[in-house]
Amino acid sequence: MLLGPQGWIIFIIAMVAGLVTQSLVTGAYRKNSQTPLPGGLTGAAVARRVLDAEGLTGVAIEMTPGKLTDHYDPRANVLRLSADVYHGQHVSAAGIAAHEAGHAVQHARGYAPARLRMSLVPVANFGSQSGPILVMLGLLLGFGGTFSTLLVDLGILLFAAAVLFQIVTLPVEFDASRRALAGLTATGSVIPGQEAGARSVLTAAALTYVAAALVSVLYLAQFIGLRRD
Repeated sequence: MLLGPQGWIIFIIAMVAGLVTQSLVTGAYRKNSQTPLPGGLTGAAVARRVLDAEGLTGVAIEMTPGKLTDHYDPRANVLRLSADVYHGQHVSAAGIAAHEAGHAVQHARGYAPARLRMSLVPVANFGSQSGPILVMLGLLLGFGGTFSTLLVDLGILLFAAAVLFQIVTLPVEFDASRRALAGLTATGSVIPGQEAGARSVLTAAALTYVAAALVSVLYLAQFIGLRRD
């Protein structure tokens, strides 16, 4: 409410974007989960193939609770796959597993955007939560005074770090998907024609990051606009 009509518009955009991208991810995953992999491969087996082909035999693969909670943990050097992906014998599972393996390859190769993204995690987590609070607190105190202005400026700075994190995430995710598709083909984990299905799953997932970054940029622009008013 403090952010006025523009704030509500951004909120609505965020809600719609979230619903649309989630629907795209769910639809792409469901559709391509009907396409079996050759030889009864599972998502875990595909990830192992991609990792081994890159010489990353030391990266462990574990199952993690939840649905689509798949991720690579660089600190433990472990690739964690949700049960559906770990055991899944379909193109959707292969695409997601290979994508996470792509993150492990990025880490091993010292991919610069991934390293930058990792360094931004602490300040991004703090800034995404505290930044908007400080901005709104400064506005409540009556923007224009020294202390309230300081709060708004600090909030904008912290939130900007979170926005930078989301922007840097985009090339990291797109590169991991590129590596995934190349790995799927090179290891024979998919047969000709199935790459398109894996690509559609990865593209839908990537759109969630694009939408999140766009909404964050809009909010940051709104905060800066309030600062200038």
